[in-house]
Amino acid sequence: MVSITLTSVSVEFPVFNAASRSLKNRVLSVATGGAIDRRGDGHVIVRGLENVSLSLKEGDRIGLVGHNGAGKTTLLRVLSGIYRPTSGSAVVHGECVSLINISLGIDPEATGRENIKLRAAMMGMRPEQLREQFDEIAEFTGLGEFLDMPFRTYSSGMQLRLAFSTSTSIRPEILVMDEWLSTGDEDFKHKADKRLREIVDTTKILVLASHSRELLQKNCNRILWMEHGRVRMDGSADTVIPAYFG
Repeated sequence: MVSITLTSVSVEFPVFNAASRSLKNRVLSVATGGAIDRRGDGHVIVRGLENVSLSLKEGDRIGLVGHNGAGKTTLLRVLSGIYRPTSGSAVVHGECVSLINISLGIDPEATGRENIKLRAAMMGMRPEQLREQFDEIAEFTGLGEFLDMPFRTYSSGMQLRLAFSTSTSIRPEILVMDEWLSTGDEDFKHKADKRLREIVDTTKILVLASHSRELLQKNCNRILWMEHGRVRMDGSADTVIPAYFG
């Protein structure tokens, strides 16, 4: 049974040498959101999440809202297994794919074909899966002979094509997204949106952080409003969206 259970999850990031450098700049570079605090031993910390409890089951389509720095990205990274809770527990049952950073694992010096294999391995795709899907992924990129060229020679649009095509080749049970992916290239955008829609519709649990009211209303049946690393409001989309957006 696919499910996600967070119990009193907190995530803290220590800020070292805070007294000898600009605290503001250091906190901005951490980019976790949440709240700044000082522990009993005097060390400065950024608390990305504080005492967050959450339970998701099959069919849940949850949207995350909140100002920049509210803790949305930190929560997404906990769900994806990128961060481990400083305290509390995070239990995820089901195959989870994160589309937070679709270029993770890309090697600029490797060819497009080599990078398809690298990114697929980073996502946990089994070798036999990749062999079955490699040609389809390569064709979907629309890059043709450029797949035999180094990734660093690609334009930004071509790079995004390859990363998107590989990252969306898996049909996960749990999908974690930070905003809706935009491919940029107009001639690629239509089929990319269609592919992403198919994944969203078939995944058993969706977690989507977004600043778009329309996107949240269209895709989510539940909204979690984050503020300074805490849950301010958790309820149906019809209840929370009007309260948040006004």
